[in-house]
Amino acid sequence: MTTAPAHILVIDDDPLVRLIASQMLSQAGYRVSVAEDGDEGVRQIETRPFDLVITDLIMPNKEGVETIREIKQRWPQVPMIAISSGGQLDAGYYLPLAKAMGATAVMQKPLRKETFLPLIEEVLAARPSAGFSRFA
Repeated sequence: MTTAPAHILVIDDDPLVRLIASQMLSQAGYRVSVAEDGDEGVRQIETRPFDLVITDLIMPNKEGVETIREIKQRWPQVPMIAISSGGQLDAGYYLPLAKAMGATAVMQKPLRKETFLPLIEEVLAARPSAGFSRFA
């Protein structure tokens, strides 16, 4: 019996980051959905389960830290990776904050295949039960 590839949601307001992340993940065999901001990301999670959520931290409408907090309150079993290049403060400020809010892991942009994909594999492998269903 083969298992379905992990379904990953990428939330980022930068279309280039969404494209690069989607291409890397798709080429690695994952199913990928994208959202432009935290509001859209939460709406997607309300309609279907994801095995992993990757979210930028500096975004309009609903920032990443707020997105992490809401997802962790509503779907605590969903692992999350926070990504950031900084903003007005550098990523060294935002990434530890994201970890404190419940992100499973953090990564500074730009995303590089040689570090991004191993982190994805590590976070997915550490899930309590692979193939969870948030509807269970």
